[in-house]
Amino acid sequence: MTKKTWVAKPAADEELIQKLKSQIETSDHLIRLIAQRNIGSFHEARSYFMPSINDLHSPFLMQDMEKAVEILNQAILGDQKIIVYGDYDVDGTTAVALVYSFFQKIHPNLLYYIPDRFTEGYGISTKGIDWAHEHGATLIVALDCGIKSIEKVEYAKEIGIEFIICDHHTPGETIPPAAAVLNPKREDCTYPYKELSGCGIGYKLVHAYSEKYNIAWDPDEYLGLVAVSIAADIVHMTGENRILTYFGLKKINSNPRPGYQALMELAGVKNKLTVNDLVFRIGPRINAAGRIASGNLAVQMLIENSYEKAVKLAEQINQNNTDRQSVDSTITREAFEMIEKLEGNGSRKTTVLFNKDWHKGVIGIVASRLIDKYYRPTILLTESNGMAVGSGRSVPGFNLYEAIKECDHLLEQWGGHQAAAGLSLRIDNIQEFSDKFEESVGRLITEEMLTPVIEYDMEIPLDDVTPTFCRSIERFGPFGPESMKPVFVSRGLTSFYKPKLVGNNHLQVSLKSKSGKFYKGIAFGLGERYEDMLKSKDFDICYTIEPNEYKGEYHVSINIKDIQFPRTITN
Repeated sequence: MTKKTWVAKPAADEELIQKLKSQIETSDHLIRLIAQRNIGSFHEARSYFMPSINDLHSPFLMQDMEKAVEILNQAILGDQKIIVYGDYDVDGTTAVALVYSFFQKIHPNLLYYIPDRFTEGYGISTKGIDWAHEHGATLIVALDCGIKSIEKVEYAKEIGIEFIICDHHTPGETIPPAAAVLNPKREDCTYPYKELSGCGIGYKLVHAYSEKYNIAWDPDEYLGLVAVSIAADIVHMTGENRILTYFGLKKINSNPRPGYQALMELAGVKNKLTVNDLVFRIGPRINAAGRIASGNLAVQMLIENSYEKAVKLAEQINQNNTDRQSVDSTITREAFEMIEKLEGNGSRKTTVLFNKDWHKGVIGIVASRLIDKYYRPTILLTESNGMAVGSGRSVPGFNLYEAIKECDHLLEQWGGHQAAAGLSLRIDNIQEFSDKFEESVGRLITEEMLTPVIEYDMEIPLDDVTPTFCRSIERFGPFGPESMKPVFVSRGLTSFYKPKLVGNNHLQVSLKSKSGKFYKGIAFGLGERYEDMLKSKDFDICYTIEPNEYKGEYHVSINIKDIQFPRTITN
């Protein structure tokens, strides 16, 4: 197992800490955590801990929004056929479900389209445009894709179809010639928040249309869709995304869509959903539809109003997820074996693997698993329609987008962002691409980026971890990138029971603090530390804390991220 380095986050400014102490009555630990999040006053703290939907920006601050709603309105007044088109992942299918379910109420002459992952690939496809043309459409609203589809949009215009593009991915040098392009990352877009999900941009479009044309709508009805997209697409949990997720979780936990309710029951969710549940239990199931079967199945489930019908759709999706897990396990094993046989593997800064028989819908997940073990930018490729197609994942801090951009001349199509990307290329270009990617990453990456790091917020005695403290930490949520759950370090601990190996290489630990308090901990994926724990005098842990309610009693669970044994290990 690769040794991880623990690095303390920069301490908050002491002057700010003292200012907050004079305004907010709480513990020193909590004040320091508040200051670390650059919350500078009581007023800012109140907005952070008590978000308001009124703090969302006007959708009309986004470039082309006025144009987009006018085009939509003209199409609706003219009873034109409109296609809501979206990617096959969680962000795309939730976005399509949101925009379709809103406009279908006021414009029945509406269809939706999700491209097939295996025959069409990511983004706008010629097949999808032809399908829209065959169905008499004159307007396509593209969600979570399209920002690089210049040739496809030009083709659509030639056959009489206009595009409104709603995408959050990084644009290229040229914006497609669509009727309107909604993307906060456009260089000419002054929208104040740049990190919306694709579904979030769809929400902004619906908000703008309802406001402009006085359409009655319930914003809460769609917030659950936005929350799942934000969590599953791993976008920043800051600004507007944090507000949308906060209220979206409230909606899901109080009055979920029938599809969500069915998925929650199949996933065994019994307590209130958290972002973690959206990321690891709900999101993967929705994604599995597009990975194994068709993203259309996910949209059908998300827009279904009948609980009985939603259950049947959810059961199909849940089976897709079970199938995905089996395929995932096989490909992971094969990929590990290929890496171990690679010449010069130990000195490489990247992993690029190709197997023509791998399942296209699962290789992105496997790429993430390889990073967990080898910790370097990784691209996995398989064959589809005579081309090599694949997914890339990065290590924290390294911009995968920039590295792939240097290989652009070898690629047929690609897109993505700093942490992940999708690409296609000719099979006979794979070796040249692998060499060029290795060269680019080797030049751009630093040794620090290739070393697994756990950033922790503060070092505290384990005795300070009480149920009251845990409840206070939960109020910092929802958690996600750029606003993660606080990580703590406690030292000099002992185990009062022999640790147990459980599940798939997990370690169950009974912790004893210096003062003699007892805690239960789980160390996921750290089974290799079992022997060290048996021999250790004491140890240090890096961890997060989780609430655990059982039969009306509130307990604190210690979720151990890493264990170190800095002191003497006995024979």
